[in-house]
Amino acid sequence: MSATAADLPDNVATLKAMVLAGLEREARMQHIIDQITRTTFGKRSEKLSEDQLALAFDDLDVARAELEALGEQAAGQKKERARRESGTARASLPAHLTRVEEVILPDEKECPCCGGALHCIDSDISSRLDVIPVQYRVIVTSRPKMACRACSEGVFQAPAPRHAVPGGLPTEALIADVLVKKYADHTPFYRQAQALRRQGIEIDRGTMCNWAGRAAAWLGRLTGRMKADLLTGARLFVDETTAKVLAPGTGKVKTGYLWAIARDDGAHGGTDPPAVVYTYMPGRGKVWAEKLLGDFTGIVQCDGYGAYKHIEAPDRKGGPGTLAFCWAHVRRGFFDDAKGGNAPVADEALRRIASLYKVEARIRGSSPEHRLAIRQAESASIIAEMLPWFEEMLPKLPRGSNTAEAIRYTLNHWKGLVRFLEDGRIELDNNTVERSIRPITLQRKNALFTGHDLGAENWATFASLIETCKLGGINPQAYCKRENVPTFS
Repeated sequence: MSATAADLPDNVATLKAMVLAGLEREARMQHIIDQITRTTFGKRSEKLSEDQLALAFDDLDVARAELEALGEQAAGQKKERARRESGTARASLPAHLTRVEEVILPDEKECPCCGGALHCIDSDISSRLDVIPVQYRVIVTSRPKMACRACSEGVFQAPAPRHAVPGGLPTEALIADVLVKKYADHTPFYRQAQALRRQGIEIDRGTMCNWAGRAAAWLGRLTGRMKADLLTGARLFVDETTAKVLAPGTGKVKTGYLWAIARDDGAHGGTDPPAVVYTYMPGRGKVWAEKLLGDFTGIVQCDGYGAYKHIEAPDRKGGPGTLAFCWAHVRRGFFDDAKGGNAPVADEALRRIASLYKVEARIRGSSPEHRLAIRQAESASIIAEMLPWFEEMLPKLPRGSNTAEAIRYTLNHWKGLVRFLEDGRIELDNNTVERSIRPITLQRKNALFTGHDLGAENWATFASLIETCKLGGINPQAYCKRENVPTFS
């Protein structure tokens, strides 16, 4: 908003108050900018975490909006402006939301000139997003006992419905709410207990842990079937990340791993639904990768971690699979040097890799056959020039430099990196599963460790269902609150 001198108030005291308020907010915004500058250019110990940085940007935007609002008020704007949010914000209101219409009629009922009745010629329409605060209720279930007055053949009563927590307090909807808040929104149980207490409901975190454990006993069987389904496919994305677990009887924390296998065939027009399944394992070595993938003989898209090399072993049970490596990992290796400036080799490497991604952007969603044909026509020549260029540049660089290390990594994994030229189903990178690792990282930040190996396994179960729902555009809370608990053989 821009104001002219004519828009400002004449009262000196009001003007002084405006100046002081502006100076105060300017100082606050400068403090936020200094924090952001430190996280970009400062020492590692001074850098903000990702969450702190997000909070800083939030504060900056709130301060800016507050300044605009105060400026409008001080300028004496009597006529309320219909300020549009961004076009996307208004257009993104989902169609399934209930619309509550309100009509605001003018005070005048008759024409002030002739006294005739007024009629509507047009309307100004606006939409605002509203919220009904969460409401808790008690479901009281009655099962009448029925008997015949004429004889004594017994008493008839409907069987008790089966629930995830037999005889317990929560409905399946409440359990789903608790799980989604913890594993999708990353709200720990103790904070949820605090929120319930504000509603006058006393449920401690231990009770919620019990609910989650019982839910895991049911849902773990489902995620087992999901994993089995993924392993029947032709291609998988695989990655792993750490999970801190309390070692029983020692009081110490050990490092376990959550391994993720994912499927998303949309990039090549595949029809199998996207899914991701996490599996907790105590280690990260070859033996655990073998246990994870079993006899899978399809395409494994992964980073260059050595534990996956057994996939291509000729004597592997069931036969060898195919490894396809990740160009995003290659790109990251050059990025730090290029960001620092004066790194022509890193800059050129990034330019060449970017040209591969430009081709991929054009063919995303096409059939594997079309993708392969375009890659052979365009990407193959880029790759053909890239290999000798890397080999030429490597001896010219300091051996310990980041760029030299990135080139060595690329050359050592070259065979797997160029597999995308052989099969149109293969993606250029492993970002599909890496995006599925990020929610695990967020949850890890909110819980320093898991209390037991079984707790980490439950975490993997809930994350598998929630993240698969998100990949498929399904509300995880609506999916997980099924009231008819399935029977598993």
